[in-house]
Amino acid sequence: MSARLFSFSRRLLVQAAAGSLALCTLGAHAQEAYPAKPVRVVVGFSAGGTTDVVARLMAQELTEALGQAFVVDNRPGGGSNIATDLVRQAAPDGYTLLFVAVTSAINQTLYPNVKFDLTRDFEAVALGAKVPNILVVHPSVPVKTVPELVEWARTHNDSAAYASSGSGTSIHMAGELFKVRTGLKTQHIPYKGSAPAMTDLIGGQVQFMFDNMPSAWPHVQAGKLRALAVTTRKRSPSAPDVPTMEESGIAPFDVTSWFGMLAPKGTPPEVVARLNKVMNAAFDKPHIQQAYAKLGAMAEKNSPQDFARFIDSEVKNWAPVVKASGARVD
Repeated sequence: MSARLFSFSRRLLVQAAAGSLALCTLGAHAQEAYPAKPVRVVVGFSAGGTTDVVARLMAQELTEALGQAFVVDNRPGGGSNIATDLVRQAAPDGYTLLFVAVTSAINQTLYPNVKFDLTRDFEAVALGAKVPNILVVHPSVPVKTVPELVEWARTHNDSAAYASSGSGTSIHMAGELFKVRTGLKTQHIPYKGSAPAMTDLIGGQVQFMFDNMPSAWPHVQAGKLRALAVTTRKRSPSAPDVPTMEESGIAPFDVTSWFGMLAPKGTPPEVVARLNKVMNAAFDKPHIQQAYAKLGAMAEKNSPQDFARFIDSEVKNWAPVVKASGARVD
């Protein structure tokens, strides 16, 4: 090979290497630039509910930390399935996210024709919050503990009834798990939302209910309802004197209304990691801690892998309870 040809070939190799390095650098800059435009955070429930409130808290934290607007888009309907399927089909680029609730884990079994699989079709980002449910009874029911309620319900099968915010909700499923663990045959009365269910419970039309802590606790404090137990394995900081279901002899029993962020399958791991970092950092901020305290919510730092394992366990744990309840939505 001539010296001139050798020199020309060497220049080509150097230029190719430089080009590859430039592309790698551009790719790294592109990843670091996320987000380069506003991000949509889809919520499968109407504005004002607990899922929406927590989603907006996290969206604001992401907006401030990452310099782009994270805009909550409420898409209620189908028990949150419409929103979940919408995000499943979105481009996996980090610009369409889903703020998911426990309902979606229940829906995997409740809806036989559901189009999504939480563990297959999404990237877990972070668990945003857990909100305990609380077992409350009307003051006319002469019980002060869970064992007393069980005994009372056994002798009042014709009149004992519990309310829920609708068939297939976590509130309904908590009641069904209670029946599975105790063998009770109490009647389930579904309502179109937690508010009308709570109205009838306070009015004495139904006897007890497993409700989310934020909506039930003010009525307990006002003396309109009596609290018997929280459904989490640990007592709630908002109600430290209320025992857990397991402390009350109903075990295993660990039910929470939880919320977290998902992204479409294939979203770059760098994007997932950046979102996870911001959400975890938010849990240390006093204003977030104060907001969570008002909701009765709890948060703990977690990795995407932690959240993925948690979702998988929730889908598996709820499946037998849904089947035992006989609930089904076609």
